[in-house]
Amino acid sequence: MARKINVKLIMELRDAGLSRSAIASTRHISRHSVSEVFNIADEKGIHYDDIRALDDSEVYHIFYPEKFANETMYGDPDYEHVHQELKKVGVTLKLLHEEYVDRCERNGEIPMGKTKFNEGYAEFTVANRLTNHLEHKPGERAEVDWSGPTMHYVDMSTGELITVYLFVGTLPYSQYSYVEPCLDMKMDTFIRCHIHMYEYFGGAPIRTVCDNLKTGVVSHPKEGEIILTDDYAALGSHYMTAIMPAGVRKPKQKPSVEGTVGKIATSIIARCRNDVYYSFTELKKAVSDKLHKFNHEAFQKREGSRYEVLQEERDFLRPLPDAPYEIAEWVYDRAVNLDFHVVYKKNRYSCPYQYAKKKVDLKVTDRFVELYHKGERLTTHNRFPDYMKNKYSTHPEDMPPAFRNIVQWDDERIKNWASSVGKSTRQVIDRIFSNVGIKEQGYNPCLAILRLSRTYTDARLETACDLAISRGIKVPRYHHLKAILTANQDISYKEQLEVASDYSADDSSMGYLRGSDYYRKGGDSDAK
Repeated sequence: MARKINVKLIMELRDAGLSRSAIASTRHISRHSVSEVFNIADEKGIHYDDIRALDDSEVYHIFYPEKFANETMYGDPDYEHVHQELKKVGVTLKLLHEEYVDRCERNGEIPMGKTKFNEGYAEFTVANRLTNHLEHKPGERAEVDWSGPTMHYVDMSTGELITVYLFVGTLPYSQYSYVEPCLDMKMDTFIRCHIHMYEYFGGAPIRTVCDNLKTGVVSHPKEGEIILTDDYAALGSHYMTAIMPAGVRKPKQKPSVEGTVGKIATSIIARCRNDVYYSFTELKKAVSDKLHKFNHEAFQKREGSRYEVLQEERDFLRPLPDAPYEIAEWVYDRAVNLDFHVVYKKNRYSCPYQYAKKKVDLKVTDRFVELYHKGERLTTHNRFPDYMKNKYSTHPEDMPPAFRNIVQWDDERIKNWASSVGKSTRQVIDRIFSNVGIKEQGYNPCLAILRLSRTYTDARLETACDLAISRGIKVPRYHHLKAILTANQDISYKEQLEVASDYSADDSSMGYLRGSDYYRKGGDSDAK
């Protein structure tokens, strides 16, 4: 209900000798209302002694009988309830007025009109020193942008000044803000800043409003659908927040972050202007300290601080997902080999055997490799580090049901082929099989080696295997043997062995000449 004129107070102050202007200025009552009370008292001959024993409502009834009747006939709105409900997403004063009207009709009361209802709420917020949050609701949105002003640190090795950019995000309701120094403004950096910002807030808002930067927005036409980059759209889906770019050249659509950028320039950049930083880590620590102070210092025109209001707002933020979003690289149209594995950076990842000889897409993150076929995810593997080569990640469920029945036969067939080539070739094949998790992973590398005999003959392959082993290669692979054969090193090696053998046979005075087997096996003790 709208606030009534405090008639009794005005009459008390008049009796004390205060003028109309003094009462209006000291009690924050309009001069018109004070004059009106003075005039009615003079017309009706009412003095303060006549009303001294009455309460405020009775005095108001004597001075304004018609207004009193009109005001008391309306149902009394619960403005405390209204204020709390307005914090919820989608709730408006219009909706709350409609609910108030329905309640009055059920209780047989007369509802006040929408204008009077809204005026009453405005007076309620003033009287109770509350901030009217009609514009910003808790948890509804976060606004992000790059700060125009930049910072710098000194590269100790070159003395060069390195430019540092500031990512800024803020929650308009609480004005709680996040700032992250960055060495560039690329897409991956922009996405990671969002991830860190949501973690800093302790939740994700319903909407994330950004500028029309090229790293996040592909197209923002005047009419039609806004097109985001794939990674930015995926980020929004992961955190269940709607990415909503502000209108082109319309900074007022994200006024909170625009204002925060200016405040950050004062609270962080300006306060750090006289400090020299000699590493990026040192600068980040300084920014973090200044940001903590910025969020915890008291408001100038509101009660509390940004951090204190955030505690209320966190209840309205969406909970964070179990795992943070990971930036992904997409590799398209990668062939699935006959052994139902896909190659990525010289490592192999299994795919369901039904997709052999088909094309799949790879979604690669820092930790995982996911395989997709026509948009459907087929399987997920832990990613091998880039320094690892020729490793297999095989899910047993990706193997064909009958595969296990022929494993022994295939294994034996390959080994028999190697034995037919020679002793050293069989030794190379055995080493490969002993170095894989399951035998199927050895098929491709073994067959690749054995097929070299078709190009270079069995004898040359056997000599190449012997040479590779004598050089101390623990597990010779195709590229080792191919290099030996291409450079004809196997021929030179065989000639050296033949010369040494002939020389030993012709000149017995030279004594016993140890062959390559001696050095390969570790000397006389191993040869016995």
